[in-house]
Amino acid sequence: MGTIQHRDIVVIGGGIIGAAIAYYGSKAGLDITVLEKKELASGTSSRCDGNILAIDKDPGFDSQMSLKSQQLVHELDRDLEIPFEYRNPGSILVCENDAEMDAAAQWVKRQQEAGLEFRMLDREDLRNESKYFADDLYGGLECKTDSTVNPYILTYSMFYSAEKQGAKIHTNTEVRNMTRNESTGQFTIETNNGTYTANQVVNAGGIWAPKLGEMVGLEIPIHPRKGQIIVASRQQPVGIRKVMEFGYLISKFGGERTVDPMTEKYGVALVFEPTEAQNFLIGSSRQFVGFDTRVNHEVTKYIAKRAVRFYPKIADMTVIRTYAGLRPWTEDHLPIVSKVEEIPGYYIAAGHEGDGISLAAVTGKLIEELITGKETCIPTEPLRLSRFKERVMS
Repeated sequence: MGTIQHRDIVVIGGGIIGAAIAYYGSKAGLDITVLEKKELASGTSSRCDGNILAIDKDPGFDSQMSLKSQQLVHELDRDLEIPFEYRNPGSILVCENDAEMDAAAQWVKRQQEAGLEFRMLDREDLRNESKYFADDLYGGLECKTDSTVNPYILTYSMFYSAEKQGAKIHTNTEVRNMTRNESTGQFTIETNNGTYTANQVVNAGGIWAPKLGEMVGLEIPIHPRKGQIIVASRQQPVGIRKVMEFGYLISKFGGERTVDPMTEKYGVALVFEPTEAQNFLIGSSRQFVGFDTRVNHEVTKYIAKRAVRFYPKIADMTVIRTYAGLRPWTEDHLPIVSKVEEIPGYYIAAGHEGDGISLAAVTGKLIEELITGKETCIPTEPLRLSRFKERVMS
């Protein structure tokens, strides 16, 4: 056994959440060490799209949290040395029928009351948006503040600046075991690359957060939810910004949709996103299949079919590749950004499901504020780990 290295704060997980914690923590003068079992951004952060959205968030706390994150990313665009393909085009949701238009009108009203820049779109607006849309679409809605980034590069960019600010980053370092000494309050972290002791630990393990929790006897209610994406080449400019179907919200929050049984089974809903490289990404699906990241071609077929429903003319564009990732899901669709009362010095920043890119910046800032004991930039009540226990008892 080699020498034991002592560190003040150890962050476990080198995805976008770990990157944001390392960046904001080191910026505030904290001594941060990141342990990542593979390469940086090798998990969910490299298998997703890059949107910083308020359009799909519940009005109220949810959308306020996203708005705060959008403001922070706007500042990161100015402050980080490595540019990360930040664009701010807004995004839209399209509706297929009257029922969806009515629901959309309610959604827009609630978002406007919460102070967000939303507006309804009619058929004419959709035609102006893209000549590729199906003719029978009714309209939709727009959120002005939504932005997009390259999640992979943003992760690297935050780590790059964090290192310059004094953070230490260890890749290919897998945490195998962790214990906490009751009398000293110190954590001992055993890895394939030596042993560390730490005063404080932040679990930013994404889908692996529960496994890290078990090591210290903690149950963390996060489950992997699989999503697939198709990358296609854009021979013509199909659209300039993110488009989702209104049904995406319904499938995200578990409501009833009028779609065929297979589309329902795989949780398929249209997501279209142009990239800087002139390709576009098409999603989306939602399935609980454990840790299996193999691409299911049946699911790919239904994603493609759904896309062609909204964009009939893209049927003959070339598919470059397909990939799948796992989203860290919690039952109330909010992440866990929390200290753990029963284990002093232990923090969790995980469970963002499909919103990790959207909420990374605000999550990193919150963890820094929780560790330093500052007043937090948004309330953290709804993000506490203990909310799950309380719900069981009530």
